[in-house]
Amino acid sequence: MSFAFRYFHPNPGWSTDSAGSTLTPATSLNELNELNELNEIVVKPIATATPAPITAPIADTVGKHCILELYGCDCAKLDDEDFVRAALSNAALRAGATLLNLISHHFQPHGVTGLALLAESHISFHSWPESGYAAVDVFTCGDHTMPESACRVLVEEFGSRHHQLRSFRRETPAMIAALERQPAAMDGLPVPPR
Repeated sequence: MSFAFRYFHPNPGWSTDSAGSTLTPATSLNELNELNELNEIVVKPIATATPAPITAPIADTVGKHCILELYGCDCAKLDDEDFVRAALSNAALRAGATLLNLISHHFQPHGVTGLALLAESHISFHSWPESGYAAVDVFTCGDHTMPESACRVLVEEFGSRHHQLRSFRRETPAMIAALERQPAAMDGLPVPPR
């Protein structure tokens, strides 16, 4: 099964939003909830205790990692491989990420696993339609992406009645902290400006 997604990008470069503004992620659950108030989505941490605030500056981190649990989802959508692929593509776009590849598999009798390979890392998705449940993992490197936006898209797309989100920054390992990292050109395309 082959798909043509208009959001695939052959060059793993950095981008801006449609207005040309640099994309930056929300830095706390409170900020994310403020952004979500218009959509009436409440993001709750998985842990029952109040999570420790994220204090490391973005420059001191490799990226941001979100673990999302979706409950009470539309079972038909969770079992529809084409729908899952489209939702992952849309989530990558809304996160400001560069979609390099998208693979998926439909299990028998039901369930779909999908992986959106991003220039900035990945979005993985695993569904259990018989339970109305999906497990999602979104990891993006760089400070121009918004993994929480990808999560918000997936909550909306699958009609989740309840969800839990845990978001944290991954610290930069000392061995790569001093390295200058630049995306390489692909197939003769120029390296995008940083």
